[in-house]
Amino acid sequence: METQPITMPRIGDIAPDFEAMTTTGKIKFSDYIKGKWTILFSHPADFTPVCTTEMSGFALDQKFFDKHDTKLIGLSIDSIHAHIAWVNNVKKNTGILFEFPIIADIDMKVSKLYGMLQPGESETAAVRAVFFIDPNGKIRLIMYYPLNVGRNMEEIKRVLIALQTADKYKVALPLNWTPGDKAIVPPPKTVEEMIEREASDYEMVDFYLAKKELPLN
Repeated sequence: METQPITMPRIGDIAPDFEAMTTTGKIKFSDYIKGKWTILFSHPADFTPVCTTEMSGFALDQKFFDKHDTKLIGLSIDSIHAHIAWVNNVKKNTGILFEFPIIADIDMKVSKLYGMLQPGESETAAVRAVFFIDPNGKIRLIMYYPLNVGRNMEEIKRVLIALQTADKYKVALPLNWTPGDKAIVPPPKTVEEMIEREASDYEMVDFYLAKKELPLN
C-alpha cells in the first residue's frame, strides 16, 4: 500500500499558521508567537508515562524559558477534556502544573501541518517533534524523536541559548558549544579582512577558522 508523502515545514520556513483550542483557551498561532522565541513540541498521547516525564520537564524549567523570553506550547492528538484531566492528574500526583498551553489536535490538523504524524511510526499519535521558532516567526531548528525515546531537556535548553547567542553576536558555534565557550567568527570575505584577522586577538586555528570570547550574560 502506498503511503502519502509527509509534508512538513523546513528550517528557514515561516511557521505555518493555524487556530486551535488549547488548555489556556483558543489561540491563533501567529498571534501567540509574535515577537517571541517559541518552542512548539508534540507528544504522542495524554496519560502516558514518557510523555508525562517530558511535559513535567518543560513545566519544571518554565522559569528558564521565561528568563530567555521563550514561550512554550505543547500538542497531542487528544481532546481538550483529556488534556485538562491529564493536567489535573499530574498536578494531584506530583504537584507539577503545566501552565503552558497544550493544543487539542483531535482532528490532526496541526499534526499534519507540521509533519508530526508519521505513518511509519503511528497513524494516530504524533511523534515527539520540537520546533524552535524565532521572534520573526521563522523556524530555526527542528528535532524529531520516536514514540519510545524521550527528549533531552538539557539539549533543548542548550540549542535555544545557542540560537539566541548566534543571532545576538553574529557568530557560529562549534561542536558541543555551551555558554562560556568561544564562538566561531565568520570567515573573511576579502584579503583586507584576512589581514585584519591575523592582527586580531582571536584564537587562530587557520585564517578561515578563528574563535573569540563572548561576553558572559
